[in-house]
Amino acid sequence: MGKLNNDTSNNTNNHDVSASLDWEEEFENDGLTIDELFDRTMGLTYNDFNIFPGYIDFPVHQVDLSTKLTRLINLKTPLISSPMDTVTESEMAIAMALHGGIGIIHANFATVEEQAAEVSKVKRYKQGFITNPQCIKPTDTVRDLMLIKAKYGFTGTPVTDTGVVGGKLLGLVTSRDVDFIQENRYAITTINDVMVPRERLIIGNESMTLQEAYTILENKKRGKLPIVDGNDCLISLIARTDLKKSRDFPLSSYDLKGQLMVGAAINTRENAKEAVKKLAEAGVDVLVIDSSQGASNYQIALLKWIKEKYPTYPQIVAGNVVTMRQAKFLIDAGADAIRVGMGSGSICITQEVMAVGRAQGTAVYQVARYARSRGVPIVADGGIRDVGYITKALSLGASTVMMGGLLAGTNEAPGEYFWGPSGVRLKKYRGMGSIDAMEAHVSSQERYLVESDAIKVAQGVTATMRDRGSIHKFVPYLYRGVQHGFQDIGVRSITELQEGVYGGKVKFERRSPNAQAEGGVHSLHSYDRQLY
Repeated sequence: MGKLNNDTSNNTNNHDVSASLDWEEEFENDGLTIDELFDRTMGLTYNDFNIFPGYIDFPVHQVDLSTKLTRLINLKTPLISSPMDTVTESEMAIAMALHGGIGIIHANFATVEEQAAEVSKVKRYKQGFITNPQCIKPTDTVRDLMLIKAKYGFTGTPVTDTGVVGGKLLGLVTSRDVDFIQENRYAITTINDVMVPRERLIIGNESMTLQEAYTILENKKRGKLPIVDGNDCLISLIARTDLKKSRDFPLSSYDLKGQLMVGAAINTRENAKEAVKKLAEAGVDVLVIDSSQGASNYQIALLKWIKEKYPTYPQIVAGNVVTMRQAKFLIDAGADAIRVGMGSGSICITQEVMAVGRAQGTAVYQVARYARSRGVPIVADGGIRDVGYITKALSLGASTVMMGGLLAGTNEAPGEYFWGPSGVRLKKYRGMGSIDAMEAHVSSQERYLVESDAIKVAQGVTATMRDRGSIHKFVPYLYRGVQHGFQDIGVRSITELQEGVYGGKVKFERRSPNAQAEGGVHSLHSYDRQLY
């Protein structure tokens, strides 16, 4: 009984202490402010912390993710595809722009003219128009057509004299034209024998609008509408199924001329000046100076030259940096945005090999803290494993997030799918500092300042990524996931989030290794993770 009385006494005392607390003050002290989170004792990654939830009084669709890419360029989606040769060419850039982000065309082409041509494809793109349709020659066979179907999933194929876009349009072949041909005759039946000839087709011209094309497809009950130029050469194709899917992209990133926005990467060497001229002529909106260590006299000299020749457009993203002092060098030289990250990408081994770099969470916070005072947006580049990491990067001060590995396995990424040994559909993904990339293209060597070295030290690896499907499903998933994260935090926009963070209203918590394990899938025999 005596022990029971002691316990009761303790409980009473605890109650008295609790009653005397100032709970409003306790609420304010619950969690860490961003300054307390980054207390300089240790570098933090995105996985090392969580954001505290707030109060929800609005639906998720009210979250506005509009942001600044650079001083002058605004985006409706804070997502950028990385300038890597296994991530971004024109198809990826078009898809990213349609969903409100932007793609940065890589620089690992044989010539700058090829890179500029990719920029031009994005600029010439008309919503709903397929600018690079798969074509076939009249002398090809039905077997060739079936190979196209197996590879690309369709048989509504234009027939040109060259078998590619730009050739003279001769006809169109669809699945209806070959449905009743026996398989043993595929190899001996030519496309010329089965195609619908040019004179029986409904044709559009290059001045046709999307609405005019849609009206023709609807009224004539046609599935495909070839578009030709004044010489009757095929320049694009409109498919009714694609038109239905692409009629409404309310977030699309357009420039002042109504064209999709696109960026391109350049190196820091003397030949970059010619690349800048070609890319500017092609209409590029933003140039990303692509260097693993951006605080160099090479980059500063190039940056000053570009701003002298092109004071407004194209805008310039400089980097990469991880410290405030590095950022100051580039901002002083005229950078319109700063790219942050060194060694944090999934295929990057810079920190391991060079012993140089910084944890990405700390790098974004510290650089953004300084850049905010200069009115310069931050691009968080690297370390984005999933949708929650995007929300965390934005909370630390990033205006946009650049992704490589997260997008590398999508349909729109360059390269062909192949089947792995375990039956998984894969695509190749390589770091721009990998030996593979450096041996293939001098631009990768220039990015890592090793083009004259007899011995090259790799700062990246070559890998594979699992098939993620189409950007047109994956990016909307990322966008909605970030919206849900913002709703849980209780903020309606990136501006409101960052004001809450820097004002101490939005709180954080460090995560121990056990907390990280607890926050993921655990204690299961097996599970199926379907994200969208």
